[in-house]
Amino acid sequence: MRTPAPAPGPAPARAAWSRLALHYVEMVLAMFAGMIVFGALRGLLGLTVAFDSHPGAHYLLMATDMAVGMAAWMRLRRHGWACTLEMCAAMYVPALLVPLVWAGAMSGMAFMTAAHVLMMVAMLAVLLRRRREYHH
Repeated sequence: MRTPAPAPGPAPARAAWSRLALHYVEMVLAMFAGMIVFGALRGLLGLTVAFDSHPGAHYLLMATDMAVGMAAWMRLRRHGWACTLEMCAAMYVPALLVPLVWAGAMSGMAFMTAAHVLMMVAMLAVLLRRRREYHH
């Protein structure tokens, strides 16, 4: 007769949550690195859009810079395409707020603040949805 394995204690659960938190921080750092590096490259090439006159387009370019940086880091860490694309899609969720800016219901700065908060929440949702895949 086999003896049942003991139930995992708080240490393994704490370690799993620590790995998730570390992965989240890695994604945020990769996102900012992409925004800085690719944003600077776009600036050197003259491929920028003024935030004041086009906050939605400015945000989409910035989200793309962040998504490329994050995707590069995730692929380097050998995450699958599904995880990578879902995490990158989280960068674009705040674009749903752009019509509020167009309608004058939200200022560009309020949009940018809300977009960054919403983006972080969307990233967390993806992370929690696929938490078993973010173990390394």
